[in-house]
Order: sequence, then C-alpha cells, then structure tokens
Amino acid sequence: MRYTGPSCRQCRREGTKLFLKGTKCFTEKCPVERRPYAPGQHGQSTARRKKMSEYAKQLREKQKIKRIYGLSERQFRNTFERVSTLPGVTGHNLLAALESRLDNIVYRMGFAASRKAARQLIRHRHVEVNGKSVDIPSFVVEPGQEVRVRQKSRELVLVKEALEVAARGASPAWIAVDKDTFSGRMLERPQRQSIPIAAQEQLVVELYSK
Repeated sequence: MRYTGPSCRQCRREGTKLFLKGTKCFTEKCPVERRPYAPGQHGQSTARRKKMSEYAKQLREKQKIKRIYGLSERQFRNTFERVSTLPGVTGHNLLAALESRLDNIVYRMGFAASRKAARQLIRHRHVEVNGKSVDIPSFVVEPGQEVRVRQKSRELVLVKEALEVAARGASPAWIAVDKDTFSGRMLERPQRQSIPIAAQEQLVVELYSK
C-alpha cells in the first residue's frame, strides 16, 4: 500500500528533506531541521547509534528513493525487475524509469508542485499525452511524446501556482517546456547526471540482488 500519512514524518525517517509537499517545503520551517531524528518514541535514542549495517544502509536508500517518487513497495519492486534485464547500469536504468513516469514528468515540467499533486491532476484527467487523455500516473512517457495540460484545466489554481514557482528554476535538460501552451516534450531518455536527486541507487541494486 502507498503511504498516506504525514509527509514530514517520511522526511524525518530518512533524515533528509524529500520535498514531498511542493512549495511548502520551501516556505515552512522543516520538521527535519527542528527534530533531526526519526519519528516515534525511540527516535532520539536511535539517532545516537552512529554505525549502521550494510543491509540497513541499503534498506534506507531504497525507502528514500521509493518515497521520493511516491511508489508502493510492489510498484517499486516491479519497476526494478523490469529494468534489471535492460543493458547498461541497473541503478541508472532504475532512476531513468522512475523519471519517465507521467506523474514525475508533469512535476518536472512545473505543472504540479509535487509528484502527489501531479498524480491528482492525472487521475482527474487533466493531462494529455500526444493529444489523448491519460489517467494513469505510472504511464511511461517515451522520448518525443508531448505532455500537455488540457485546455479546460489550465485555469486550475494548483496548476497556476505550480507554474509560478517553476518559473524561478530550470527544467532538466532532457525536457523541453513551453509554459505559454502548458505543454512539454521529453527530448531523450534521462541520463544519471541530469537526474537531480541525491541518491545512491547502487545500494538498491545490492539489496535486491541478495
């Protein structure tokens, strides 16, 4: 099952900001900074334990990446198994597959403030791929395909607010965005160096290879 509890609790568990709340992560005082230890009654005591086993490190990295992209355990494992047979570096292939999901693409293009908000847009049929409505957040976007916010959905407050924030930054090099037409295109398959997340994906490969 996908986690539905407080987003900040997940960030505290991983000990770093995962930016799960969109613009609020930049405007609010982050609980990770105020309480830099895991949630729960034993959080402070576990923070004093400096040494982690290799398995614990691998598990925490898997949980962190899974939470960043908002996937359930089954979805994450299925994605890994799918890319594990592809040529190239498995860890890089895993991140590229996660980045190619429609909910992530909508978020990267700046049409939603978070991946969670992007999933909501997609499920309510506010997003089109190559002119056709798609309501599946896990839909895999291929290079050359156009992602667009439907004409009738462009006045949505959450879309406008997200675009205002996105205008302050830049989209990844493998994505082209035209904010005037509320559309964008995936130019190429994302390479590791152009995926802006701090993760040690090789630890996930080691975990699932046992």
